[in-house]
Amino acid sequence: MYKTLLRPLFFAFDPEKIHHFTFSLIKFSSKIPGFPSLFRSLYTIEDKRLEREVFGLKFKNPVGLAAGFDKNAVLYNELANFGFGFIEIGTVTPKGQPGNPKKRLFRLKDDKGIINRMGFNNEGLDAAIAQLKKNKGKLIIGGNIGKNTATKPEDYTRDYLECFKALHPYVNYFVLNVSCPNVGSHAKLNDKDYLEELIKAVKKENSAFETQKPILLKIAPDLNDRQLDEIVELVKDTNLDGVIASNTSTDRTGLKASKAQLDDIGNGGLSGQPIKEKSTRVIKYLSEKSNKAFPIIGVGGIHSAEDALEKLDAGADLVQIYTGFIYEGPSLIKGINTAILKAQ
Repeated sequence: MYKTLLRPLFFAFDPEKIHHFTFSLIKFSSKIPGFPSLFRSLYTIEDKRLEREVFGLKFKNPVGLAAGFDKNAVLYNELANFGFGFIEIGTVTPKGQPGNPKKRLFRLKDDKGIINRMGFNNEGLDAAIAQLKKNKGKLIIGGNIGKNTATKPEDYTRDYLECFKALHPYVNYFVLNVSCPNVGSHAKLNDKDYLEELIKAVKKENSAFETQKPILLKIAPDLNDRQLDEIVELVKDTNLDGVIASNTSTDRTGLKASKAQLDDIGNGGLSGQPIKEKSTRVIKYLSEKSNKAFPIIGVGGIHSAEDALEKLDAGADLVQIYTGFIYEGPSLIKGINTAILKAQ
């Protein structure tokens, strides 16, 4: 029903506008008596064999929703009814910000991809916390945090620490988003020395809490082997809890979209099927190079159960979807979990 009826309708409209419309639609339908249980019966699989214990947390299944979809934590309770094992909110920055000028979200239909240059648009810490206080405890929530666009390089760490301290009581794990290509002056965030400084500062803050929360690093799919070696070394040196591989890509190689279409779109991060192999390569490299020394959440180009199994076989402990969720619909989650059970 989704791919034959809803998707053609949704794809006839501006991507960002339809994103907000679908939020309203899910919110509204979830308030109708019987609909939440209907969604659960259609899309959720409850099976102990799907449970995974990763970085000290027990996930009811290994399929999560990546950051960027529910930026302001307004829909996670409703999205839990679609069968996710965990949902990552954000990216949250200390202050709310509008992000980059519109139009900033584009579909590449022939490639089953999306290009975005949203620019960390979100309503800020206070708004996210107000929503997270409504958590009904249905599943694990991750907090993806970043810096405000206007923040000076010398104050980047301050922004991350402000988000970390404020969100600590409300999320189960944290992700330091240092690899988004759509925020200004992010070059420093890819510098190994600075990353080590940032991670150590956040871990020091973490140790001040009675209960420590896992801290992960989200990396780009475009890193070369030398840079990936640095990531392995960085995780070891800082005792980081894990890595998310990967964020969006700036590479446009091999796309079916025409040069004219891509020139018209301009810059931004590419997600979806075109980055599937890049993401899987990064996962496999990190897993093998480190001898599986740390957990990896695999994300990038998962549009089928086979795509998810490929990520898991490459060394991922959990997977996340986003663009695949938009193209394939909520049945994708059940399909992945069903395939994982069959593969056991």
